[in-house]
Amino acid sequence: MRAQFVLSEIGVGLRRNLTMTFAVVVSVALSLALFGGSLLMSDQVNSMKGYWYDKVNVSIFLCNKSDAESDPNCAKGAVTSDQKKQILGDLDKMSTVVEKVSYESADQAYKHYKEQFGDSPLASSLTPDQMQESYRIKLVDPEKYQVIATAFDGRAGVQSVQDQKGILDNLFELLNLMNRAALALMLLMLIVALLLIVNTVRVSAFSRRRETGIMRLVGASGFYIQAPFIAEAAVAGLIGGGVACFFLVVGRYFTIDHGMTLSKKLNLINFIGWDAVLTKLPLILATSLLMPALAAFFALRKYLKV
Repeated sequence: MRAQFVLSEIGVGLRRNLTMTFAVVVSVALSLALFGGSLLMSDQVNSMKGYWYDKVNVSIFLCNKSDAESDPNCAKGAVTSDQKKQILGDLDKMSTVVEKVSYESADQAYKHYKEQFGDSPLASSLTPDQMQESYRIKLVDPEKYQVIATAFDGRAGVQSVQDQKGILDNLFELLNLMNRAALALMLLMLIVALLLIVNTVRVSAFSRRRETGIMRLVGASGFYIQAPFIAEAAVAGLIGGGVACFFLVVGRYFTIDHGMTLSKKLNLINFIGWDAVLTKLPLILATSLLMPALAAFFALRKYLKV
């Protein structure tokens, strides 16, 4: 097979169907940009899970005098020194589950509250004796929260056992939902791209039916006739894949790295690095090349009689 002939036929096909080729490039670019963005979003969520789950604490809040009057869990009164010693002793015995225990007094809790919510109208009405003492527990495995809850929830002197992981789970559930929505949109765009590729190949094959008929008469093989159409779709898809890679690189740079962007405004988030982006680019380019080529191949089997 002469490569020059195939290349010339690719150029002819792209020029004849310039509008549809442009539509294929745009739809492939958008669908694969969403695909790459979804993969990066999944990596980001997993990175955030590993980062934040390693830092979450389980808090055992102790009853104070105010709780004893209003909270059913503290009906037996405010926590006593003996009860605190008992709780701390039991935590020390759970070394396989508990990595570290920190104590926060009512005064410390009040100070932290003022630092975080000092502008709140409620802050001016609070006093240190209304704040709760607590034990902040760092777990060896964040998934073992239930062990602590079972051991201390409902015990005398304990107002509640709270797991910060539950708050993070709600956040990650929202992020995963957004990621699934992006994947659904990507699939829709991918279907549109495939339909455009099939229609482009059909139009191109129809417009060159005389040439293909002559090639059949002179004994050209089926693959020799099909190759220019398949290559034409692959080239259009590869251009779209290149545009998608450009979108991902530019998007990563301007949203995270450039100027006063996310990495500086949200410095508590451990953003994924460039290595995560660069590892996705070959996959996107390979998909952009193979997907249109395969779509064109199967379309030609039905619409081009060779």
